[in-house]
Amino acid sequence: METIINPSKAQWSEILQRPTKTIDDIENTVTQIFDDVKRNGDKAVSKYTSLFDGVDLKSSLVTSLEIQKAVESVPSELKQAIQLAKANIETFHTAQKNQNVDVETTRGVRCWQEKRAIQKIGLYIPGGTAPLFSTVLMLAVPAKIAGCTEIILCSPPNKNGQIANEILYAAQLCGVTKIYKVGGIQAIASLTFGTETIPQVYKIFGPGNQFVTVAKQLATKYGVAIDMPAGPSELLVFADDSANAAFVASDLLSQAEHGTDSQVILVTTSKVIALQVENEVKKQLEVLPRKSVAEQSISNSKIVYLNSIAEALELINEYAPEHFIVCAKDEAFFIDGIINAGSVFIGNYTPESAGDYASGTNHTLPTNGFSKSYSGVNLDSFTKSITFQKISEEGIKNIGQSIELMAEAEGLQAHKNAVTIRLKDLSYKCHIE
Repeated sequence: METIINPSKAQWSEILQRPTKTIDDIENTVTQIFDDVKRNGDKAVSKYTSLFDGVDLKSSLVTSLEIQKAVESVPSELKQAIQLAKANIETFHTAQKNQNVDVETTRGVRCWQEKRAIQKIGLYIPGGTAPLFSTVLMLAVPAKIAGCTEIILCSPPNKNGQIANEILYAAQLCGVTKIYKVGGIQAIASLTFGTETIPQVYKIFGPGNQFVTVAKQLATKYGVAIDMPAGPSELLVFADDSANAAFVASDLLSQAEHGTDSQVILVTTSKVIALQVENEVKKQLEVLPRKSVAEQSISNSKIVYLNSIAEALELINEYAPEHFIVCAKDEAFFIDGIINAGSVFIGNYTPESAGDYASGTNHTLPTNGFSKSYSGVNLDSFTKSITFQKISEEGIKNIGQSIELMAEAEGLQAHKNAVTIRLKDLSYKCHIE
C-alpha cells in the first residue's frame, strides 16, 4: 500500500481516484450487446454466455429439480447460518415500514400518500470466483417484505453450466420466482428488454463489475429503473491509536479480496498505526487463498496520514466511501460528521463482514463516490409512493381562487377553467338553495 503523508487538498482528487475504467472505455461493448439482445433475444444471450462464460446451455432457466438438488447439497450448518442472516435482515427491513402520511392541508382538502410494491423486479447476483449468495438475501428478503409479485434472478453459470448451490438455496428460501443462468451485460439486457424466456422487469437490483454497472446505467435509457450504480467494492477505514492494527488490516483485506478492481484506503492520524497496519496487511495477505486477487487490489490502495481528525473527516466525505469503518477515540465526531457513506461500521469489534452477511443491514451500496447522492438498498427501494387527494365542496372554495390566479399567471387557461366551472356550479347550487 502506498503511504501518503499530509497531502495538500489540491492532491486529494488524484489520491482518491478509483482504479476503474472510464465509461467511454466499455460503453461501446455494452451498447453492442444490448442492441443484439434487443433484436435477437435468447439467441444472442446464448451466444454471449458461450463467449464470456465458456458454456453452451440448452436452456438458461433453472429447473425445480436443479433447485431441489442444490438445496440437498448445502451443508446443514451453512443452511442454519443463512437462515440466521435471513432472520436478521427481515427484522431490520421490516422495521423500515412507515405509516402512510395523511393530512388535511386546508379545511376540506385531504392529501395522503400510500406505498405500492414494484411488481416486477430483476436481481443480478454475481458469480464467477466468488458466488455472492449473501446478495440474494439482501435483495430478495426486502422484495418479499415490500410485496413484489415477480422476482427474477439472473446469475452467471460456471464452466459446468451450473449456478452455485448456495445461490439456489438462498433464492428458494427467499421466494424468488424464477432463476436464470445468465450473467454480465447480457443478463442486464435480458431483464431490460425481455426475451422469449426471460421476463422484462421494471427495476434491476444488484452489484457487479464495471461492465454490469454500465449496463445497468444503459438500462435506464430504456425505461427500466435501477437501484444505484453499484460497481467494484471499496472500503475506507479511519483508525487512530485506539485501533487494533490486526483488526484494521483484516478489514482492508476482506474487501480487497472481492476483486482486482476493488479499492481500500486507510486514513489515520497515527504514524504508528499506519506502519503497524501496513505490516499486518503484508503478514495476513500471505495466507489468504485469494492472495493473487487481494494483492492486485492492495496495489491500488493507499494509507493517508493527516494531522487532525477534522481534516480526515473532510477527506472521507470527499471520497464518499461505500463502506466506512471508524476505529477512533472520538467516534461520535465521525458518526455526527459523516455525510457521504453507504454504510458505517463503528468500533474495533464491528467488522465490515458483519454487514456483508448477518447483522441485518443491507450490503448493496453505492460505490465510486455515488454515496454523495444515493442511498444503499432498503425497503423503500422496492416500493414507489403514490399520492392521493380528495377535495370537498368547502375545500375547493378555500383553495380555488388561488389556483385560478396561479393558472392565469402561467397562461394556462384550461387549468383555471377546471376550477372556475366547479366554483360556478357551487355558487349556483348555493343560490338555488
